[in-house]
Amino acid sequence: QVQLVESGGGLVQAGGSLGLSCAASGRAFGRSVMGWFRQAPGKEREFVAVISWIGSIIRYADSVKGRFTISRDNAKNTVYLQMNSLKPEDTAVYYCVASTRSGASRSAEEYDYWGQGTQVTVSS
Repeated sequence: QVQLVESGGGLVQAGGSLGLSCAASGRAFGRSVMGWFRQAPGKEREFVAVISWIGSIIRYADSVKGRFTISRDNAKNTVYLQMNSLKPEDTAVYYCVASTRSGASRSAEEYDYWGQGTQVTVSS
């Protein structure tokens, strides 16, 4: 089984930036799709961003478009999420996801590998 480990979360003031990383442990994913979901307190998990294996397909949630950038380094089996102009409503646990079976979906059920999550807190 593949393990995904997120890093880079923390506390930041509104308007600030954070960069998240997610490394896949010791395994080659092949043509995997990787992305990010988030879950705020009392809310359902929601799609944030996804990127295809070679980066030709990138999709963002409308709420983060223009502020967040997803990228990946396949040689390192790592996906990144650069978050700029952060807002208090971005506060959530951010989860790295991956799938070797599905396309670049916005649906959580399509992803078979999930990280443990990293907390992002944006103060007002």
